[in-house]
Amino acid sequence: MKIKVTKDNLLEGIQVVQNIVSAKAVLPILSNMLLETQKDMIRLNTTDLDIGISCEIPVEKIEEGAITIPAKRFSDIIRESPSGDILISAKKNNQIDIEGNKCRFKLIGLPKDEFPKFPEFKDREAVKIKQSVFKEMLRLTSFAVSHEESRYILNGLLLEIDQNNIRLVATDGRRLAKIEKKLMSPVKKQISVIIPLKAVQEIYRNLGDDGDISFIPGTNQVLFDIEGVLIATRIIEGDFPDYNQVIPNASAQPIKINTQEFLSAIRRANLLATPDFQAIKFELFSNKLVVSKITPDVGESREEVSINYGGKEMVVGFNPQFFIDMLKTINNEESINLELLGPDKAAVIRLEEYLYLALPMKI
Repeated sequence: MKIKVTKDNLLEGIQVVQNIVSAKAVLPILSNMLLETQKDMIRLNTTDLDIGISCEIPVEKIEEGAITIPAKRFSDIIRESPSGDILISAKKNNQIDIEGNKCRFKLIGLPKDEFPKFPEFKDREAVKIKQSVFKEMLRLTSFAVSHEESRYILNGLLLEIDQNNIRLVATDGRRLAKIEKKLMSPVKKQISVIIPLKAVQEIYRNLGDDGDISFIPGTNQVLFDIEGVLIATRIIEGDFPDYNQVIPNASAQPIKINTQEFLSAIRRANLLATPDFQAIKFELFSNKLVVSKITPDVGESREEVSINYGGKEMVVGFNPQFFIDMLKTINNEESINLELLGPDKAAVIRLEEYLYLALPMKI
């Protein structure tokens, strides 16, 4: 293999695929990046066996072929190379020569045959949605995914497709985020898969504001195609909880409150939180919501936020981070309707096509 490529193009491709490579991989080949010529392009591949990422960049092909290169060291070399064209050659003994302007490196690689094959998704129906729409859906839900390894079913994002609707749901057992959008065209087959959080983060990182993303579900994997950037991920196998059972009917007496004022008050109360004393207190009155925090041996705070409310007074405790995570993602909403149904019942925020639910804490 012998190719000539600009530093900028090569570095852009490396940055797309290198994120999942671990320097402490169990198999040495998993620390490498596969380079493979294809017509006037070169395809870059990385994998950790759970996720595979692939992209193409334009090159001048002198000799076709393929080789795997230590990903971290290769990335560092290209990043520090002078601007301009870079010539990459693979020799028969798996040696890779990297020549830039007045500098030259030699690296030892591994043959292509040892590198895991990228999964194929032939003859399967692709689902399309605008990148900007899917990016918003991920942003409004992924923060609620569980990080507890003991609850592996909740360590991912539920993706459901039913005819022309696409739905994402995330929960850690104490809060839940759900959003639903329309697809660009109806899909014949119903789809329900759980996407691991690591894959969700890689997909989000590669999404832009223009163009489409398409995905193809396989038997135990899903392929996401972001205009040539391919991300294949294993799905989490198991049954996601029936989230519809925990969503209450809409309250007849919602609380209308300014989003930024509410978020700021919670953030200030959270300044006094400790691991042993997390909960903040909401005291609900007809024209105000009092957000307060008392932490033994630390201090206390109290703040009033104006509201529009016609229901009964109550006192409820919540983990402040549950509200901060959600409210900062909807900062374009001037005001929200907050539903507080009782001291032992979930708080609910409903926007168009979006729902967020958080369970209370003892205070």
